[in-house]
Amino acid sequence: MGTIKKREVLTMAVIGVEEALTNVQEALRDKGYEVKTIQNESDVQGCDCCVVTGSEMNAMGINDTMTKAPVIDAKGMSAEDIVKEVASRM
Repeated sequence: MGTIKKREVLTMAVIGVEEALTNVQEALRDKGYEVKTIQNESDVQGCDCCVVTGSEMNAMGINDTMTKAPVIDAKGMSAEDIVKEVASRM
């Protein structure tokens, strides 16, 4: 009898991104990430990482204690920098 090889299924991380950061959403999608728009604090559920601006972190009440996922403050970062930061935290 032959051996059965276990097939691995790779899934990309789900990245929650603040609604206004459309360039970041596009850059992450281009790299194969699944992107979920964050409009309020409940939207972070199910995300493997979140990207928001510092001001929205406070306004929406999003912080590291609400989710076990890393929260990246996009303020002052390019879309490319954010993609690299997301990759480093996954």
